[in-house]
Amino acid sequence: MDKPAVRDAALLLLRIVLGTVFVAHGWDKLMITGLTETTGQFSAWGVPQPQLSAWLVMIVEMLGGALLVVGLLTTFIAGLLALLMVAAVWLVHLDAGFFTAHGGVEYPVVMLAALLIIVVFGSGRVSLDGVLTRD
Repeated sequence: MDKPAVRDAALLLLRIVLGTVFVAHGWDKLMITGLTETTGQFSAWGVPQPQLSAWLVMIVEMLGGALLVVGLLTTFIAGLLALLMVAAVWLVHLDAGFFTAHGGVEYPVVMLAALLIIVVFGSGRVSLDGVLTRD
């Protein structure tokens, strides 16, 4: 299992899954729930500058998720999304317990752990980063 091709395939799978989830959450904020409702939710949760935060989170989720999928600026984007997950835990999920069904920390902590794997191991060779840095 400790072969570069296996590691690259695992990182590709992880990037695709994480990126797709982030794009879907950003899309939800923009097109399904809507930014007005998202701003209201952020305000109710006590998120600072809820309107600005809703816009920033939506943009970072959509653009960051797409960049994860293709593997461009991957470690930077994964770090940025990890910081977003830390903020989500701290500002929204911490007081709600553990389980996602009750709004707890379970989901953002799993996302944070997965993002940290990408920060540590990079995007892998099957990525735009990998293509652009080959000698």
